[in-house]
Amino acid sequence: MFDPVISNLLAFASFFATAVLMLAVFFVLYIFITPYSEVALIRAGNEAAAVSLGGAVIGFALPIAVAVAVTHNLYAMIGWGVVAGMVQLLTFSAVRLMMPVINHSIPQGRLASGIFLAALAIGVGILNAGCIV
Repeated sequence: MFDPVISNLLAFASFFATAVLMLAVFFVLYIFITPYSEVALIRAGNEAAAVSLGGAVIGFALPIAVAVAVTHNLYAMIGWGVVAGMVQLLTFSAVRLMMPVINHSIPQGRLASGIFLAALAIGVGILNAGCIV
């Protein structure tokens, strides 16, 4: 009954560890490109920052999960992870250019801006995941 699970534990561990490492790298890069410190804002109780960052994490994780399910190849997952990360970072950068007020809205705790950024990141992540072949 558990033979398929036990025989695939090593593959699971390698995919999971790589995905978590990629998520951590994306997290650091995302925080680096934002003009405010999400972690400090979240620690201070800023809901807009928490929602925005949470959406970016989900928007990045979705394509990683689909890449594993579709390819069953660690290197393909890494490749699609790089693409997903670039797409998320470019999406945030584009929003910053089109809506410069967002740079001030998140630190001020304007939840509407956080929800907008999260929804956009998740939507782009879903599209990104759906385009993985």
